[in-house]
Amino acid sequence: MKYPKEYLEEIKTRLKVSTVVSKTVNLKKRGKEYVGLSPFKTEKTPSFTVNDEKEFYHCFSTGEHGNIFDFIMKTQNLKFGEAVKTLANLAGMRAYTFSKQDEEREKSWNKYKLIYSKYIEFYHNEFFKNPSANIAKDYLKKRGLTVEEVKKFNIGFVTNEVDFYEKLLNEFDEDSLKNSGIFYFDERKKKYIERFRDRIIFPINNISGDPIGFGGRILEEKNYLAKYINSPETLFFKKGSNLFNLDKARKLSNKINEIFLVEGYMDVVGLSKNEIFNSVANLGTSLTSRQILILNQFFDHIIICFDGDESGYKAALRAAENSIIELKPEKKISFLFLPDDQDPDSFVKDHGKEYFLEFSKNNKVLIHKFIFEHYLKQLDENPSSRAIFEKKLRFISSTIKDEFIKKYVLEYFLEKISELTPNINLKKYKSYKNTTKSLKSTQSYYNETKSLKPFEIKEFSFLYIILHKPELIKENFHLIENIKLFSNENKLLFDEILKQSNNLKKNDFQNFDIDKNLISRVLKYASIKHIISKNPEDSQKILEIFTEIARDLKNYELEFRIAELESKFSKDLSEDTFNELKELKKLQKIN
Repeated sequence: MKYPKEYLEEIKTRLKVSTVVSKTVNLKKRGKEYVGLSPFKTEKTPSFTVNDEKEFYHCFSTGEHGNIFDFIMKTQNLKFGEAVKTLANLAGMRAYTFSKQDEEREKSWNKYKLIYSKYIEFYHNEFFKNPSANIAKDYLKKRGLTVEEVKKFNIGFVTNEVDFYEKLLNEFDEDSLKNSGIFYFDERKKKYIERFRDRIIFPINNISGDPIGFGGRILEEKNYLAKYINSPETLFFKKGSNLFNLDKARKLSNKINEIFLVEGYMDVVGLSKNEIFNSVANLGTSLTSRQILILNQFFDHIIICFDGDESGYKAALRAAENSIIELKPEKKISFLFLPDDQDPDSFVKDHGKEYFLEFSKNNKVLIHKFIFEHYLKQLDENPSSRAIFEKKLRFISSTIKDEFIKKYVLEYFLEKISELTPNINLKKYKSYKNTTKSLKSTQSYYNETKSLKPFEIKEFSFLYIILHKPELIKENFHLIENIKLFSNENKLLFDEILKQSNNLKKNDFQNFDIDKNLISRVLKYASIKHIISKNPEDSQKILEIFTEIARDLKNYELEFRIAELESKFSKDLSEDTFNELKELKKLQKIN
């Protein structure tokens, strides 16, 4: 029995050819293509090319040519069915099982597609030809759309004059029409009614470009009717697993790393009119982790841009807490908030493409920062509020699936909390008492430090102790050997301190030829200064703290290196890479 065409197409649309081939071949980008050494022949000069846009590979030295299924079959000596299972697993899809039920499902799907295609074609033509559609034309004209956008998105208008159900009944059975979700049964009239009557309709396609649902907008405002409605969920349409315009936007992923995720169909259409084609919209429901996973297949950076009103902000917060679960080391999720009462469509229409993109560049906020800033605004200056604040942030970070991201998001949250309560940075130092900063003063400090990374905070404390206790560190110089700093500014300062002090043998830092701003940053942002200021002569305690900071910095370096090797191993599957990775993980456990 054959695999259904749509199943194979979905595998192909989820997996770039370069993603599959790079598991075996070391590829390098060259223009629109990738090149590498042929996996079919030993060679020194690359003759093997991959083209994601055209979805094929080609080997000039052997003539081998094909798609991802061909590649897996030829390089792994698999049969077609085995190759399909391998790639489905890589794409995160369920294995396909053949049964009588599957055969019936495929027949239903073919009917479903045909019903939708006929419906779209009919009401798209009605939009242009039927005088009753003038109200729809006027509405779209006021929104700044042209015939080009209407045709590109197959927009239609469901007039109230034609009983299209009866027309379709000549070709399809009643159950198929009912299961399409386009019609519903009116008990009073005892007949099937158009669900989208008197509405502009926006066809929703699946990832392969086949129509599976609709969004509909009413034109005459009526209190008893929703402004927007979507098709009900059917066997072939799941709102949480699809996105409007993804079938078009995904084709840009070879050229563009970012995707704008907006709330409405008109936002996508309006952005497209202004030549911002990399946008999709969710389908009238909260953003799901499934939708994030789908976008991650194609794009490295998701920018969520909801309306600039209260409901848009609330939707963004829900989206943040749902989507941070799927955050990956090589992926980013940001939020872009527009001025009050503006949506992406109106904003780009008023200001144009270049301004929109520049505004996005300068105003987007990474997901973990947005979450922290939101809950910081809810904070009152009392112990219960602070406890709830920390508990909420700890819970959000605990939901993240990736262990590396989970660790660093939690550390970011705790570092920021420690700036609000500097006396209790770490549990082991809670015996030191200090006066808590007022929320207003810490808010100013927070605004200054929100761009700092967790490892920079550690580095500031590391350098602060060296600057204030050089004699103590000189006696324990082994603690700073082989320490690597990651911030360029802090690394420069550390190198200069060691060089100009001849490895701390002379300690007159004030006369060193070092940019004083570098030292000022350390003195200002080192969180450890609050602890040391209360116990300046407790050398043993300071040494304990310094030892722990040095160990943390070494672990940062290990984790960065491990992450790099894991990424490398996923591509080259090299035994040398694996052995190096294994040794680093052993060292990580020791530390």
